[in-house]
Amino acid sequence: MKDVCVAAVQMVSGERVDENLAQAYELVREAATGGAKLVLLPENFAHLADGGSVSAAEPFADAVAPPSSQYPIQCALHSWAAEFGIWLIAGAVPLLERGDGTPVSNQRTRSASLVYDDRGMLRARYDKIHLFDVDVDDTAGRYRESASIEPGEQTEVVATPWGQVGLSICFDLRFPELYRQLAGNGAEILTVPAAFTHTTGKAHWMTLLRARAIENGCFVIAANQGGEHSAKRRTWGHSAIIDPWGEVLAEADEGEAVIIATLSAEKLTKVRRSMPLLSMRRL
Repeated sequence: MKDVCVAAVQMVSGERVDENLAQAYELVREAATGGAKLVLLPENFAHLADGGSVSAAEPFADAVAPPSSQYPIQCALHSWAAEFGIWLIAGAVPLLERGDGTPVSNQRTRSASLVYDDRGMLRARYDKIHLFDVDVDDTAGRYRESASIEPGEQTEVVATPWGQVGLSICFDLRFPELYRQLAGNGAEILTVPAAFTHTTGKAHWMTLLRARAIENGCFVIAANQGGEHSAKRRTWGHSAIIDPWGEVLAEADEGEAVIIATLSAEKLTKVRRSMPLLSMRRL
């Protein structure tokens, strides 16, 4: 791994894709101006539907195709990465096709994390494996992502100029075996774009993030949605960048924000050398 300045972008996205993209552009520009070379956007940054449903995103979903005006979300991501000369990880984007190009059935989408390099080329894609099908004690009450999202099946680690990055999305955070597999496949940095609800985030968000960093000896970059999206939906915010010892290097509050920190290769080596958890496993 090499030292790298990274940023997590926190948003309060709504249902207007054009407005969300305009705001995301300004926040990505802020991150790049601040020196970040690797920037993470939150889950559903381009469109966040009311309540517990994400089915309304289907009309805005992109097909798996080269960037063009026909696919505004991918086109924007491609152009931002190239314009600012950054690696851009787009939290979760609704896609109409699987990675092999076959269409998603039953009017559902795939929720995908897309990785663009500093030339705007798509380098990797991860489709969310664990879907948020839970009941929460909040205004929305019931969340059923599986009604409108088809789950992915494969984990993904992507090589960047600074190290190996393991991809995940939101509810994946509650499943430590996914992150152990990413670390076992060489991940040194873990990304967690999310739209954690205010209720679940307040209870578990930071605890889970720090645990994933500590138990795998990895840096964690977590970009969350953070605020009032509508009368029925509120997210927790508190995007964070955490080192392999579990130290919080940067943290947001609620609302739109950009947090920036430098990930130290020396710190990663020191932690893994002193506590080589990955090689000490017995089960």
